[in-house]
Formats: sequence, structure tokens, C-alpha cells
Amino acid sequence: MEEMIDTKRRHTALLVAGCFFMENLDGTIVSTAAPRMGDALGVAPAAIGLVVTAYLVTLAVLIPLSGWLTARFGARRVFLTAIAVFTLASLACALSTGLGMLVAMRVLQGAGGAMMVPVGRLVVVSGAEKTDMPRLISYVVWPALAAPVIAPLAGGLLTTYADWRWMFLVNLPLGAVAFAVAHRLIDAPSHTAAPPPRLDRWGVALVSTGLGALTWTAHLLSEAGADRAEVLLAGGAAVLLTAAAARHLLRTDQPLIDLRMLKVTTFRASVSGGSLFWVVVAAVPFLLPLLFQEAFGWSAIRSGAAVLFVFVGNIAIKPAANRLLDRFGFRPLLIAAALGVAVTTALCGFLTAATPVAVVLVLAVVAGAARSLGLTCYQVIAFADVPQERMRHANTLQSTAQQAAAGLGVAAATLALRAGGPLGAWLPGPATPATPYGVAFCLLALLSLGALAGALRLHPTAGDAVRSAPAAGGPGVPAPARARIRGRV
Repeated sequence: MEEMIDTKRRHTALLVAGCFFMENLDGTIVSTAAPRMGDALGVAPAAIGLVVTAYLVTLAVLIPLSGWLTARFGARRVFLTAIAVFTLASLACALSTGLGMLVAMRVLQGAGGAMMVPVGRLVVVSGAEKTDMPRLISYVVWPALAAPVIAPLAGGLLTTYADWRWMFLVNLPLGAVAFAVAHRLIDAPSHTAAPPPRLDRWGVALVSTGLGALTWTAHLLSEAGADRAEVLLAGGAAVLLTAAAARHLLRTDQPLIDLRMLKVTTFRASVSGGSLFWVVVAAVPFLLPLLFQEAFGWSAIRSGAAVLFVFVGNIAIKPAANRLLDRFGFRPLLIAAALGVAVTTALCGFLTAATPVAVVLVLAVVAGAARSLGLTCYQVIAFADVPQERMRHANTLQSTAQQAAAGLGVAAATLALRAGGPLGAWLPGPATPATPYGVAFCLLALLSLGALAGALRLHPTAGDAVRSAPAAGGPGVPAPARARIRGRV
């Protein structure tokens, strides 16, 4: 029963959920306001892309540091500082008078966001009962799903009826409330805590530059006029730096990110399959508003309202998600979620301007339900077989992989859309403005099948340690199966 979860821990999970919402909303809402922001700052709308990229690059670069900072300074101090930095940087963004100042403040805002959510989630899962994790993590997950689908409507409303600065000013009351609640809820670290590990400086240098290069490559790929040589140079640097980082992290005794966590089968499934799932989940809300506005001729507000029904699906499945998990386990639900995302994404490619709005809304609701179910399961199974003393390492690696995948979502959508033009020319019948989008959605649907393949390989009892109901055939997981699932850490 949900009432059995410690009240303080549940309130902490809701607090982190609110912080997660702020972080994700700020990563997506700016794109909607690019024309208005460009006019106000005296730059081309394309230059506003740097405002988005600066934020995402900072998140990718600094999230790996969150685990070490927590061990060094304590979760309470880091979390409160992160909320304060994020909120004050939001105010500075709203007060910016030029593009340079705005980009600099977005970097500062990203620094706060990079510490805020990973540290908050670590507070939630550390010390929690395994069977409480599905409910606790479900509180934290849904804002990550809500923000990308709310952003188009929120951005459209703010830029149409108000000013782009309100996109940042809305964080001020939210941040103030979050700081006050966190100050009361989160306890100071115990004086008997183990001494912090030494900082892996080579790990910081290699991981941060590698992730930064990867995110910058994704930004270049999403730009229409990107120089091919620059893309190849950034992409090559990302591959080389990431490979060097992986080699270093596996050879050092106290790595910044412990890649040995991937020996835990359920955790590895969450990082690999979950990353593919995240890419598609992040790409679809980016493509849908473009389809509605550029191909169907809808207004920004109308298209944003339609995409909002994806969030309706997120919320609709939430009350049943934990019961379904207890009843069926992770493997069937992940298979169903991957199939649901693949089918609904492909069906989006067959929408036309003549499609009844009711059909569009139903498709959005079903897609939202599949997204919510899949991401909740991936987030929960990540910690199912991780010992409490390794939770900090698992949380850091999982947060880093999640941010990298989310950052690649827009790049994947852009590449699929560009490929849609040439590939659409091979299709029978005359091409329409919606043809490239149709091909793009089908390509993303094929990508989501990678997550389906990973789900099919899971053991039937994978993740049963966090289920409230025992696995069929007896209480708990048999020892041989448990050994296969957990692997060795």
C-alpha cells in the first residue's frame, strides 16, 4: 500500500519531481520562443539555438560530478545550493540584455540543474525499501515526461500573450518554495559518514569533455547549415574522448563514474534499453508540433494543446503502473511499452491534415501511456538489484546516460526529418509537406525496436526484488536466477 511509504520520503520524492520538472521544462521551452527572443535580443532566431545548447552541454558535463560532490559535501548542502543557483540564474536569464549574457546565465542555470535532480533522486532512493522504489521513483519520473509536452503550449502562450522573459521568471516562486521545503525535509549528513573518495581528476576531464563534445555534435546535427567538417571533428572528438574515458574509468580504483555497475544485469538493461527509449521519447514531442504547424498549418497554441494530450496519457496510466508492475513484472511491461511506443510513433507518420482531431488526441493519449509506463519501469529496474552501498555510483551513471540520451533526442529527430525528404521521394504517390515527417516517425519507430530487443532478453524474474507481489512459483527469486540477474559488482 502507498500509505506504508514513509511520509517524509514521499514528500521528498515529490519535491525532487518539482525540481525535475523545472530542469526539463527549461531545456525545451526556449525553442518555441526562438523568433521572439531573437527579435528582442537583436539576433537571428537560429542563434537562439546556442541558448538551448549551452544549457544542455552544461548538464551533460557536470552531472557526472554530482555523485562525488554529494560524498564530499553532503546531499543536503549540494541540493540546497543547486536549487539556489538554478533559481538565481533563472532571474539573471530573465534580466539578460544580450545574447552573450543570456548564454552565460544559461550555463550557470545548467550547473544548478546538473546537481539538483541527480542529488535529489539519490536522497529519495538511498535507504529506501526495495518494494517502495516503484512508487517513489514514479513520483520523480512523470515530470520528465510532462515537461517536453507542456513546453510547446506553455511557450506558445507566453510568447503570444506575454514576454519571453516569463519563461525564466516562473522559476522564481517554484525555486523559492523548493528551497524552503528542501531545507525542512532533507537532513544534514551524519558525522559518522565515511570519508569522501579522492576526486578522479582524469575522469572529470575525460568524461566532461567527452559528453560535452557529444552534446555539441548533437547540436550541430540539429542545425540546418552545419559545416560537415565541424560535425566530423566534434563527433570524432566525442568518440575518442568517450573511449578514453571508459578505458580510464575501468582501470582506476576510485573512478568518477563506476562502469562496473554495468555488470548488474538489470542495471545494464536500464542504461542500454532505457537510453534508446529516451531518445525516441525526447524526439517525438519535438517533431509533433513541427508536423502540426508546418505541414498542417495549425497555430502554435493549437498544436501545443494537441501535444498536451501526451501528458494526459502519462497521468492516466500512472495510478495503474505500480499495480501492473506488481502483477506482471518488468519484462512484460517493458515489452508492451516498447511495442506501444513503436506502434504509436509509426502511426504518427500516417497522420494528415484531414485526420479527425479526435483520432490525433487518442493517439497522443496512448503514446503518452506507453512512454510513462516504459520510463517508470526503466527507472525502477535500474536500482532493483543494486546494493545500498553502491547506490551513489548507480545513480550517477544512470543520470549521466539519461541526460546524454535526452540530449540526443532532438538530433535524432532532426536527422530523421532530413532523411525523410530523399527517402519520401521513393514512396508511391505525390509528396506532400507531411511526407518527410511520415518517414521520420517511421525511422524513430524502428529505433525504438532496439529497446524492444533488450526487453525480450530480460529474465522473466528480472527486477522482482522491488515488486510487492512475489514472483509466480514461490516467494522471492530463486538463488540461481538471482545470481544471473545481479551479476557481480
